Amino acid sequence: MNFYHEDPNLPFLLKRYLDEDFYKWAEKELADFGERCGTVIDERAVHTDREGQPKLIKYDKMGNDISEVWVNEGYKKTVEETYNRGIVAYVHKEIPDLGQKGNYLYSYAQGYLLSQAEPGFYCPVTLTMATAYLLDHYGDEELKKKYLPHVLSTGETELYEGATFLTERQGGSDVGANETKAIKEGDHYRLYGEKYFASNAGTCGVAMVLARCEGAPAGTKGLSLFLVPWRKDDGKVNDLCIRRLKDKLGVRAVPSAEVVFDGSIAYLVGDPNRGFYYMIEALNLSRLCNAIASVGIMQRAFLEAKQYAYKREAFRRQLKDFPMIKESLVNLKVKQEVELSSVFSAISLFDRVMNKSEHVTKEAEALNRLLIALVKKESAEQAVRFAHEAIEMHGGNGYIEDFVTPRLLRDAQVLTVWEGTANILGLEVLRLISKYNVHKLFIDKITHDLEQIADDVGDKDRVYEGMEQLKNKIAQLMKMDEARQTLHCKRIAVLMTAIYESMIALQDASVGGARKRAVAKIFLKETWETDKCELSDLTLRYFDVIIEHKESVKA
Repeated sequence: MNFYHEDPNLPFLLKRYLDEDFYKWAEKELADFGERCGTVIDERAVHTDREGQPKLIKYDKMGNDISEVWVNEGYKKTVEETYNRGIVAYVHKEIPDLGQKGNYLYSYAQGYLLSQAEPGFYCPVTLTMATAYLLDHYGDEELKKKYLPHVLSTGETELYEGATFLTERQGGSDVGANETKAIKEGDHYRLYGEKYFASNAGTCGVAMVLARCEGAPAGTKGLSLFLVPWRKDDGKVNDLCIRRLKDKLGVRAVPSAEVVFDGSIAYLVGDPNRGFYYMIEALNLSRLCNAIASVGIMQRAFLEAKQYAYKREAFRRQLKDFPMIKESLVNLKVKQEVELSSVFSAISLFDRVMNKSEHVTKEAEALNRLLIALVKKESAEQAVRFAHEAIEMHGGNGYIEDFVTPRLLRDAQVLTVWEGTANILGLEVLRLISKYNVHKLFIDKITHDLEQIADDVGDKDRVYEGMEQLKNKIAQLMKMDEARQTLHCKRIAVLMTAIYESMIALQDASVGGARKRAVAKIFLKETWETDKCELSDLTLRYFDVIIEHKESVKA
């Protein structure tokens, strides 16, 4: 299977966002990578999940604590192959074949293909992307000279994968409660403390770690950002140890650990008073990676459901010929396409915001954070639903580990937790509304974008009605006390998501022809229809054009 060829929506989107030369080059690269992800890398993912999970080698034969993490040979090959394709590097440096620097759009397209094989392979890439961003933008020249070439390696030097260590046992999402200490020692610091959920531990070359300098205030304002090499220049572990690897429900490919710092050498990154804010920028990057992994699982779940429906027979008919199966496949594909388009639209704004060479307004930054929160929350929840639907399509086979469907469900579940739960993201939306009036920016953007779409493309009135509803709900919200605002903020996020994704569906329909118009029609109906028991056969009428890509559409 070639994951790139199986999803015409991906090149449809890339053509819109990449210049012509970049697109032509990217299409060849992604087609090749899509084939690798759908075959060899997928096979490695099965082995890693079932027999080849990372293992902690705590002690050497002399009883010394070496805290090494073993990964299987297939895992190592996937790491080499993926990074050598520039999934991290080409965001920051020139693509040799093009003579120009890449961007996040291309990197996230690679991540989307990789996640269909194994989100656990994409998690370390995510952490390395965040590390590269923080080091490139806020590290001093000496740090960048020493470490950045390794973090951005495409095979010309030893690769240092990255990691971002935030979570502590007493804090969790409350990062301001972090207690890890940083003590100055000459031109560097020593870290003391522990990180309770440290992914890519033992396989990373460097980690970005939040710690509190002596005398720094409590809360997030007192946190500074440090680069911590996993090993010292002499090759020995950097005065740290892994207490244990986490026994996780899913994403078993990535080692997640409890890491203890006991005087680890660390280097300050940027302004010591802005460590938390730097990490928030990286968190926005990671949240988009989370959304990419989610839409990747959604696509893989759809592909598995579709293939099974076309192969499996019941009652002397193929499953695909049953009306309820047709409806399920159409609804899955419609939602997945709109979700992917919405995520890539958010990435296009993110790319501009993260490019520090451009002037970026506070309004653009606020809108960027809002869209990321919306697509992260929605895509993660949908990944779980899609995995469930794929299992149900398979019946009893879907519950058997010989099929990929159980792993999809196990892997999807963590995506609702990583990089912020739905509650945390709801609070982010509320914070943006209160501090930046982001709802007004959002409504202005949707209104502007809708005005560019011809009236005959789809039912724009439903989206305008949704915006009126949003205005009324936010007016009510602003009159409430803080407790009730936090109670209802997720409902506001859900409404904003429906509006945003509906606009995206109409945008696609305006340039994508009859099939995209059919997708938009069904999406808007499913999103805004109040009568959930309406006896409609819309999905059956559009099955051929949406699932089988036939040109004719029944009236």
